[in-house]
Amino acid sequence: MGDKAQTHPGAAGRAQAADQPQSVRNVVLVGHSGSGKTTLVEALALMAGAVNRAGRVEDGGTLSDYDEIEHRQQRSVQLSLVPVEWDGIKVNLLDTPGYADFVGELRAGLRAADAALFVVSASDGVDGSTRMVWEECAAVGMPRAIVVTHLEAARADFEEMTRICAEAFGADDPDAVLPLYLPLRGPEAPDGHAPVTGLIGLLSQKLFDYSTGERKESEPGEDQLPLIEEARNRLIEGIISESEDETLMDRYLGGEPVDVKTLIEDLERAVARGVFFPVLAAAPAAEGSRQGLGTVELLELITRGFPTPLEHETVRVTTIDGKPRELKPCDPDAPLVAEVVKTSSDPYVGRLSLVRVFSGTLRADQTVHVSGHGLADRGHEDHDVDERIGALSTPFGKQQRPVSHVIAGDLACVAKLSRAETGDTLSAKDDPLLMEPWQMPDPLLPLAIQAHSKPDEDKLSQGLARLVAEDPTMRLEQNQDTHQVVLWCLGEAHADVALERLRSRYGVQVDVVPHRVSLRETFAAKSAGRGRHVKQSGGHGQFAICEIEVEPLPGGSGIEFVDKVVGGAVPRQFIPSVEKGVRAQAAKGVAAGYPLIDVRVTLLDGKAHSVDSSDAAFQTAGALALREAATDAKIHLLEPVDEVSVLVGDEFVGTVMSDLSGRRGRVLGTEQTPGGRTLIRAEVPEIEIGRYAIDLRSMSHGTARFSRRYVRHEPMPQQVADRVREEERKAS
Repeated sequence: MGDKAQTHPGAAGRAQAADQPQSVRNVVLVGHSGSGKTTLVEALALMAGAVNRAGRVEDGGTLSDYDEIEHRQQRSVQLSLVPVEWDGIKVNLLDTPGYADFVGELRAGLRAADAALFVVSASDGVDGSTRMVWEECAAVGMPRAIVVTHLEAARADFEEMTRICAEAFGADDPDAVLPLYLPLRGPEAPDGHAPVTGLIGLLSQKLFDYSTGERKESEPGEDQLPLIEEARNRLIEGIISESEDETLMDRYLGGEPVDVKTLIEDLERAVARGVFFPVLAAAPAAEGSRQGLGTVELLELITRGFPTPLEHETVRVTTIDGKPRELKPCDPDAPLVAEVVKTSSDPYVGRLSLVRVFSGTLRADQTVHVSGHGLADRGHEDHDVDERIGALSTPFGKQQRPVSHVIAGDLACVAKLSRAETGDTLSAKDDPLLMEPWQMPDPLLPLAIQAHSKPDEDKLSQGLARLVAEDPTMRLEQNQDTHQVVLWCLGEAHADVALERLRSRYGVQVDVVPHRVSLRETFAAKSAGRGRHVKQSGGHGQFAICEIEVEPLPGGSGIEFVDKVVGGAVPRQFIPSVEKGVRAQAAKGVAAGYPLIDVRVTLLDGKAHSVDSSDAAFQTAGALALREAATDAKIHLLEPVDEVSVLVGDEFVGTVMSDLSGRRGRVLGTEQTPGGRTLIRAEVPEIEIGRYAIDLRSMSHGTARFSRRYVRHEPMPQQVADRVREEERKAS
């Protein structure tokens, strides 16, 4: 790297299907929104000859073609794949959204990739969410490199940005985050800003000038060598410290020169092992030019330093019934194991599934087994079905280029898998297997919706099913208590995209309504009631009388029914009828229409008629008795309380704890965690945290996470209960 130039399209071009895993590199681009990931992808594709000098693919579209939703959102909202070829290597570039609401697309990209490029803007720096993704990659040992963009911005400073990256990403070893090149600046402009026109290779000590739009290599002047000496020495020491040759450092410190070839080989091995993280600079090509600054150097790093799919850690695979299955890593001749990492709907070809093949070879028109398990709580039913796949293709902009097969280690699009959902496993129909699912973020922002009209109501169910099939970070809930349809999303932008997809893709117009929390009722004190159901209207009459006593029980007790009738006042065959009526009325509520819980109902006495008493009559009497008992009793409104765990940076602890207290929360404790973060545990009423996903992101600048779990229902303060009852009255 740094001593080899690719300047002619003959060594590059558009990527087709790979013929062996060694010739594939799967790279995911990570960075905050606006850092320049998509622009960088286009620059790399232009450099690799996949697009022409106008930045257009051969078929007329552009790589930056967004769908209509992305255009309206003015941000990338989905994972996209751009395959290019460089020096005989197929490079699958996975461009991910930078906005936190679409972290599910980012996780899918991480799953499909073998290495990551962290794109950092010189004008914006490193945000907290990017640090968190770096830590995720570090936890699994994924190789990483850093690309600094926006060097053309005023006051952009590559050296300072490298220092910031070393602090943010190199907590354990800052000397593992070092630049491979230094920017070469041109003449100073009238505004005092000197534009970056080229790069200086620290290992090769060569100058790479991009000022003319074509990369030109030259030797540095004598006055330039001292400028790079300190950075070069530090880079060499950083590489040698990670070398597998333990004698190299002693030889270097002893004054023995180390040749550049050895250094480059050690650098490539250290990058592939995920222990050294080079920093590079990149900028798009000028209009009419093909070579953007740093694109050649970056493609060399990807093809020579990043690992092949053969080095990818084997994902856990089991049979459908859960028995472990050992597979040879990334073997094209092994049993088929592939995973759907993204699902989308194309207006012309229908459903498209972006698939990463981990083992075996996927062929067009092949019948495969589609297996999806483990997301039933998000509206995804477990399924196992055989399907014949349609055409295989490799995407580029809005075009799909057909391929005949996809080997282990490669990615491609599969058409017409009608039952496949994101996260599903594809395997041989005679040997069905299941991959361990990747970690999905938990959607914590509720969006209650209802069909706008009767035609929309007829299409709503199918539209929602297709929506959640595409996006496993979305959870569909049919709330049995509130009778609401609720989409649980990751944030407001995620919710907006969901509504827009329902409207534009599936033709379903919905209205957003206030989200209702599942409240409950209970008796505050002991009370008694008498249910009298006596009717004589000619013919067979109805006669049932029962007397009950109701008393509150501790939380979590439910409804307890006790029979204390003596002397046969209520015949034995009708006592279950009274209980059935009481429980039916409790489910409907006795005051505000919420289910009654945590009470003991004791049947004390009653009367029956030898002819007119019946099961239905005593059910009605039981319900009437419970309603009468509630008439003179004080009824508490109960609200659900969640245990909330918030992982937040130490600098935001005070703000978060103060906010939780303002939400009627009770802080249970705090716990220090690695990385300068604190885990706060608190119990908070669910009604107070409906928008907490949005508010917490604002408070912590997008760096905090939280989880929640239901604990219990408990009495709501009177003023809050009165407000809720008033809102319910107005809504009705």
